Amino acid sequence: VEECAVQLWNWAVTKNVGNDISTHLKAKRHVACTLLYCCEPERPTEGTLRKQILMASKTGRTWLDCRNPQMADSFLKLAVKSLEILYSQLVSQVDGDDEVHSAKGDVEKEWLRILSYQAESSISQGNNYDAVVYMKRCREMLMRLPEKTSYLSLMCYNFGIEMYKLKKYEESSFWLQSYDIGKMNETYSPGSEQAKILRLLATVYVEWDCQTFKEKALNTVSLANKESASECGLYLKIRILQRCGASEDHIRALNEMLQSAVSLDVCLNTARLLLSDGEILAFEFLRQVCQHFESSPDLDTALVFHIELLLQKNKELLCKQKIEDVITGHYTRKQLTPQALSTLHVLLWDKAAKHFEAQNFSEALQWYNYSLSFFKAGQMDANLAKLQRNRASCFLHLKQLEKAKEAVGEAERCDPDSIFTHFSVYKIAMQENNAEKSQALSAIGCLSKNPVIAEDKLLVPDNASSSLLSLAAQIALENEQHDTAMKALETLCENSKDDTQVLAALCLIRLVLSKIENLDLLLPYLKMLQKLSYQSNVTIEKNTDEANWFRKIWNCALQCEASPDQKRDFFVLSYQLSQLCPPDRTVLMGQKTCLLMATAASLEICRTSPDFTQTEALSQALELIQICSEVWKTLKASSFPMDPTDTLLVLYEFEARAKLNDPKIETVLESLLEQENIEAKVLETIALAMESPAHFPSLCKKALRAALSLHKKQPQIDISRCKCLHSLIKLSLPNGVLEVEARVLEEVWDYYEEALSIIAAAPDDFPEMEILWLLTRAWNTGILLFSLTQYLEAEKWCGLAMSFVCHLRSLRESYQTQMSGLYTEILDRLDKAKKS
Repeated sequence: VEECAVQLWNWAVTKNVGNDISTHLKAKRHVACTLLYCCEPERPTEGTLRKQILMASKTGRTWLDCRNPQMADSFLKLAVKSLEILYSQLVSQVDGDDEVHSAKGDVEKEWLRILSYQAESSISQGNNYDAVVYMKRCREMLMRLPEKTSYLSLMCYNFGIEMYKLKKYEESSFWLQSYDIGKMNETYSPGSEQAKILRLLATVYVEWDCQTFKEKALNTVSLANKESASECGLYLKIRILQRCGASEDHIRALNEMLQSAVSLDVCLNTARLLLSDGEILAFEFLRQVCQHFESSPDLDTALVFHIELLLQKNKELLCKQKIEDVITGHYTRKQLTPQALSTLHVLLWDKAAKHFEAQNFSEALQWYNYSLSFFKAGQMDANLAKLQRNRASCFLHLKQLEKAKEAVGEAERCDPDSIFTHFSVYKIAMQENNAEKSQALSAIGCLSKNPVIAEDKLLVPDNASSSLLSLAAQIALENEQHDTAMKALETLCENSKDDTQVLAALCLIRLVLSKIENLDLLLPYLKMLQKLSYQSNVTIEKNTDEANWFRKIWNCALQCEASPDQKRDFFVLSYQLSQLCPPDRTVLMGQKTCLLMATAASLEICRTSPDFTQTEALSQALELIQICSEVWKTLKASSFPMDPTDTLLVLYEFEARAKLNDPKIETVLESLLEQENIEAKVLETIALAMESPAHFPSLCKKALRAALSLHKKQPQIDISRCKCLHSLIKLSLPNGVLEVEARVLEEVWDYYEEALSIIAAAPDDFPEMEILWLLTRAWNTGILLFSLTQYLEAEKWCGLAMSFVCHLRSLRESYQTQMSGLYTEILDRLDKAKKS
């Protein structure tokens, strides 16, 4: 078994490549070590014990690295047990033997290492007490193993860091005080690491309880600076003093920092730290820093930083004085570096922009003028052009038109091909209402096709060109110059690749055209917007507000009663725009209505258009019905008990498919008949839709019979049943010799009998012309049968016709005289025919 364990261990070791140990190799080490201890003899040899120690310590270390300290503990305990047995065997041997003495030293080193592993395991399990016990045993062994001093010192430091991260400050301070381990043997102490440990210990005191441990924190950081003076040590001392609120000590520490060879960055960070607690000391220290680094090449950074902090604290008056001093120094002493100048320009422009947004145009202009002071006369620079354009905007708001023109002229000199320069020209032209505005607008349109480049990242949004055209239109609208506004918006629509901007522009066009009562002018924009709504990549969240204006297009559709084509197009557009909105209940209801109205308009077009143009409109109607059905499925998930949408969709689909002679119409009728609470009126309407020229007599009769069945279920006789009977009789009666069938005649006879029963029940309510129509059709059928020598049937039908005469009212007398004579004549002929 021992041999198998060793082979398995060696296999795992030889397969180990690189720093990472695979899961399989960990398992092999675990099993090999466990096997070795399973076959442990009562008196293990030194070789066996050394194998056990090696394998148990390595396996324990592996589990520690896997962050499984519980598993590691069992193997580390086995390793300690084997070490104790081996050490006992070595002690029992002759002390004077050098080889035995060396072996004892090796065992002690291994023991210390395993004890440190056990301390590490305890820390990872949150058991600080056991870790302290293990570390005390390690410190006791340092007297015999001084070379392990640095190792133990570093381990205690790591434990201190671990506790600090967990905000266990008391435990952290204990482990970080282990710096005195390094003093046990100067030869093997960690050296400069001591200062690092002390600085962290001071930080722990501050975050633990600054007031309680103030003295300890200061003493510790002072000791760290004494061990190894550093910038971070001096900065930490200032931070501790700031937290403790010791102003006099602050000043001494700041002087100490300036007298030391600290970098400018540390001084500036210190000033920023002081600023969070008090402005007076911070700005005084910053002034001293600028004096201290007056001859340094990095002075520019300190000056700009000083201005930045003054701006942050809204010390505008002091900031203006400082900027004026910097401007003077820039031209009389030493010029600012390009990097410092760039940072300063950004600060000045940002302050000016804030004043501009607050409509403090005079203040904004002053800050822009400070920036202008750093540009040389005649300098050609794109940023200078931007600055002049910004100044021109301020002058325009201050009604100083001449100065604005002068600033724009400078911008044209520096950057004549900039779209922003042309926009500034446009704004001034709008103020003066001169012809230059059209030229500037054309130039903006041409330049908007190219991407706008922002030098030094001082400007510009990605869709700047589109925004400028939209803004140009807005300015024109505000000045009641609709032609110019339209041109700007058209230019935007033609050149912009930004769907959001195009959508907003089309909305503005709609607003302009709303003042002109000619909806035909909207058609080009309608087509453009249809294309946009189909191809748009605009996000719903970004464009809800713009797309919501589709209800105005809805209003346009309602104005087009005389033009079904326009009505349909506007409702379809309204639906397409609604797809850019979040699909909530209100929007879906709007979509459903738009689609129903557009379908109705398409069918209306078919009723008035030539036959050869109907197919396209009917196909579009079916497509709209399909889309509406999908929207309606989503809506029906909530309660809509009385909504007629299902019925309307079926009616529209019937009409479209009937006019297309589509065989699918039978399936649609079946689905309709399966619906609950269907009305007889709906079935009658469907039957009308299937009349000639879209002739589906069998389906038409099926729908009418279903409607008649619904009428019969009513508690009282409904006169409207006569309409169903009329249609059924009209569809069923033979129109010629070839259509005469006994089965059909029997079916029609039943309808006539039902008509007679209705007339008998409500003789005054049944329309007289309807009675006359029934009489006439029955008589004609009898005559047809007579001509076919079917005398008995002919007599039967003529007799049926005569039974209606008595129900006539105003026409009874004339028809009774006429019909009686004819009926007598027919009977005579029938008798003769029977005899022959």
